Amino acid sequence: MKTRIKYTMQALFCLTLLFVANSCSDFLDEKPKNSMTTNQYFTSPDHARSTVNALYRRGAPEFNNATDAYLGTVSMYGGYMSGLFESLGAGGGSEIGYVKALTLDSKNIAQLIDRIWDPCYNAIARANTAIKYVPTTPGLSDAEKKSLLAQSLFFRAYNYFALVKTFGDVPLVLEPYESLDNLYLPRTPSADIYARIETDLKDAIAGGGLNNAAFTDNGFRISKTTAETVLATVYLQWSGYPLNQNRYADAATLAKSVIAGGKHRLMTNDDRDMNSAYNKLRTLDASPEYIYTYEFALGISDASWWPTYAFYTQAAGWGVFQYAILENIYKVSDAVLNAYEPTDLRFKERQFFFRSYSYEKNGATTNVEFPYVCNWLYYDEEALLNTGKGTKDITVIRYPEVLLIAAEALVKTANSVGAEAAGYLADVKARASTTETKAEILAPLLALSPDAFVREVWAERLREFALECKVWDDIKRTRMYPRTSAANKGEVTFVNVVGAVTPLGATFKAEHLLWPISDNEIQRNPALLPNNPGY
Repeated sequence: MKTRIKYTMQALFCLTLLFVANSCSDFLDEKPKNSMTTNQYFTSPDHARSTVNALYRRGAPEFNNATDAYLGTVSMYGGYMSGLFESLGAGGGSEIGYVKALTLDSKNIAQLIDRIWDPCYNAIARANTAIKYVPTTPGLSDAEKKSLLAQSLFFRAYNYFALVKTFGDVPLVLEPYESLDNLYLPRTPSADIYARIETDLKDAIAGGGLNNAAFTDNGFRISKTTAETVLATVYLQWSGYPLNQNRYADAATLAKSVIAGGKHRLMTNDDRDMNSAYNKLRTLDASPEYIYTYEFALGISDASWWPTYAFYTQAAGWGVFQYAILENIYKVSDAVLNAYEPTDLRFKERQFFFRSYSYEKNGATTNVEFPYVCNWLYYDEEALLNTGKGTKDITVIRYPEVLLIAAEALVKTANSVGAEAAGYLADVKARASTTETKAEILAPLLALSPDAFVREVWAERLREFALECKVWDDIKRTRMYPRTSAANKGEVTFVNVVGAVTPLGATFKAEHLLWPISDNEIQRNPALLPNNPGY
């Protein structure tokens, strides 16, 4: 048994009573927190604000934290599972090693699983408390109550979405834990979890509490377009495996709403070098392309090990960087690199990837050719060379995802390829092309069958979001695994994931598409049994 808090649900109960984070000065004149109940806690606007503010850093959002030099972020686990990406710092006997080898079970990766389960339920407990008490908090205007309530609903849905994608059926908790009653709940069917996610996001969108603005124009707070995009993503995932509920029309409607709203747009290429759209993505925090990002700031919460993930291990020995450890923690496989045509700008040097680096030391310039491709999109020059503190925000959702959701969902709904859907896909492909215009790209797309078009959308998702940790969700919902070859660069085909062999030599079984609930959690709550099939 681990030495940390042993009873997750009891910890949630304590969390709702204490709220020790984000304290404000007037707490000094109030009743001590260790004897406060939740209705005593929500007695000033700052109590409500601090509770909701914490949701931006807790639960599924914190999967973007780079707290380990060798294991990567929680958001990278799916990439490791796919075998298309590798954590070079994690050996075969580590938890990540079991994931890569597809030998994971409820015991050997229990702590890894808990890094998903525990934060999500802690955040859900906080959101539940806010949803209950924000509407009655004195001193808040009606407009701010609506805003805080909408954000709380969004984050409850966002955390349940992370849970249901990972584990399938999970307990559905919708009330704060204010007693020791009903701590150990059984699992709720996935369809009901998805229905609750839909309800929460619809309520957040329709409640009037979210500004209709781009995320970065909204003080980096959840906006209406953020919630609409997440709901469109939910509908897309819901439409695929394991539930196969056809919600493609709903996904298309939401994605088109974001597109028609005009608050977001693709970054443009000022050139095809250091002022390309992709280098802007690497360096800029504020852009209408961003729909949701995870913030870092110097002196408040820096990016920890993220800048070190750009390089391979030996680069630490050059003596020019501010970090003692460098590790290409999300090493892209040749199977992914072969998905790009040689003319694809994203594949070019210092766009998404890089293959060499020049540095100056003691008055001399040294150029190093890498033994394998590294991730330029993670390169933070200021942090690596000067401060040792990364401040670049991490992208969670970008506007190209909206375009690709709309393209796929429209074709799946109509079972035909129309100009609108083809245009959305062509927008993403045209920005990445160094040889073709949008019009030249559009014509062959319109000639594709619906099935071939959808597969091209999947291939484009692989290319566009290669370093943004989305591939495993796509594999799970489609049950299709991408295949590429060095002989036909740019061509991506798909095979059934069950029985597919990864670049690391592991073979997928059906049970791998859901993770087990950890043995730790089952010991605490036997009502979670039976575990997922195969575990």
